[in-house]
Order: sequence, then C-alpha cells, then structure tokens
Amino acid sequence: MNNFFVIANADKDTDFELTRTVCDFLTKKGAVCTYQEKDNFTKYNYANPANVPSKTDCIIVLGGDGTLIQAARDLCTLDIPVFGVNLGNLGYLTEIDREQIFPALQLLLDDKVFIDNRILIEGKVIRNNEEIYSGLALNDIVLNRVGPLQVINFDLYVNEEFLISYPADGLIVATPTGSTAYNLSAGGPIVKPENDIMVVTPVCPHTLNKSSIILDGSDILEIVLSRTKNGREERAVSFDGGKYFKVRSGDKIVITRASDIVRLVHTKKHNFLQILRNKMS
Repeated sequence: MNNFFVIANADKDTDFELTRTVCDFLTKKGAVCTYQEKDNFTKYNYANPANVPSKTDCIIVLGGDGTLIQAARDLCTLDIPVFGVNLGNLGYLTEIDREQIFPALQLLLDDKVFIDNRILIEGKVIRNNEEIYSGLALNDIVLNRVGPLQVINFDLYVNEEFLISYPADGLIVATPTGSTAYNLSAGGPIVKPENDIMVVTPVCPHTLNKSSIILDGSDILEIVLSRTKNGREERAVSFDGGKYFKVRSGDKIVITRASDIVRLVHTKKHNFLQILRNKMS
C-alpha cells in the first residue's frame, strides 16, 4: 500500500496532531497521504467519496468504532480497505491502539496485513407504496420507541411470507459484525463476522417467544407497523445507533443485504474468538 487517506474524529484528535503525525510518518516512508480537513462540527461528521483521491489504497480512521462505522458506510461505494485506530476506551473493530500505530503503519506499507469482508444491510421505509427514506448499517438497523413507554406492534414477513407478529419494545436486525453490539445486550446470539446472515432479535417482547431468528443474507425482511392503541405515532428506525427516522402505522421497513461491502484491514489474521475473549474479560 502506498496511497492513504486519513479520517479523524476531532473529539479524540482535537488539533489533528496525530493525523498530521501519521501523514508525516507515511510521507517520509515515500508514501502519499492526505487527510480530511476538520469541518465546522465538533467531531467527524461525514466523508464525501468525491473527496477521496482516486488512487487511494487504504483509508485510515482515527477514533473509535463509531467513527469507523460511519466512515465505512459513507465510503463503501469506493471499495477501498478501511483500517481503524482506536483512540477511545473500547474497540471491537478498531483493534489497534494509539501506542501501536507506527508499527501498524509499517505493516500497511509492507503489505503485510489481512483484509476481511463484512456485509452491510440496507433499510428502506415504504409509505403508501413509495420509498421515503433509506440507509445503510454495518452493525444494525433498530426499530424502537420514542417518547412515552409503550409497546410497539408489528408483523414480520420473510420473502413476502408472513412469519410472526410481535408486541415488543423494539426490534434489532443485526449483521454478523453487529451481533456483538446491541443484539448481544438484548440476548441475541454472537455470530462469526464472515457469515452471510442477518440476526433478528426482538427487544423485550411481550410474549413467551423471545428467541432470535437467523435469516440468510439473500432473504428479504419486511417489518409492517400495526396501528397503536392510543393513536400516538412515536416509533423510529435507526441505523447503527445514529440518526433516526420516525415511522408510523402502515409503514413498511424493508431490510436486505446491501450490494456494497466493507473491507476491514487487520495487522494479523483476524481471530474473532480471541478478540471476543480479550474484550469481555
């Protein structure tokens, strides 16, 4: 690898000191390095694919898992490997800490790294047969309630066939990457990240059926919202825990595997179980 583009979370690299240090290190080694300039926001907000140089071999993300997830979503159409450096407290995807960064950069320069592919899922909100909102997720798409505590009623269809009705506090649709996030906290299963599946986990269902459902990556999941008892429309769908979109009775949320993938860079062969043990111990 010889051409790099750096994205930093300005909350964690306040003056872009580390960003410039990384670029200086790579430049002195004969590589080409540019970085996303700090904008008017307090932290990383959005990366425009048009601003990434066409010959970029690797995108380096300085921040935490949240920064890496958003950058990966923003730039997935470029099909460029993404390497994350953890500047926060806990990182599942950003495995390299600040103290390990320079040996890791040398491995990038020497092409002594490993790359694994992660699926994305896409969610579309359909209202009156028209698509009114869509988004991508590397971890999960979540239907949840906003405002007063009330049960959400919805029906699930898989490949246009009715599966089950739920009264619940919400619903998580996770990728294998996201299976160790909110899905795990809600009692869902841990899935090895290379699998091509979706994990569907109800949040506090008001029923004896509390089990998660595993779907194939090629399946089409539809969530149809039922009418609320009190007439309040206080439900929303969120993508990777970020911005949410309010939905209402009759809306349909269609979730599928996205056409693009995320290519994550590791400095050693990815051992999912070892990482899981380290993070949970």
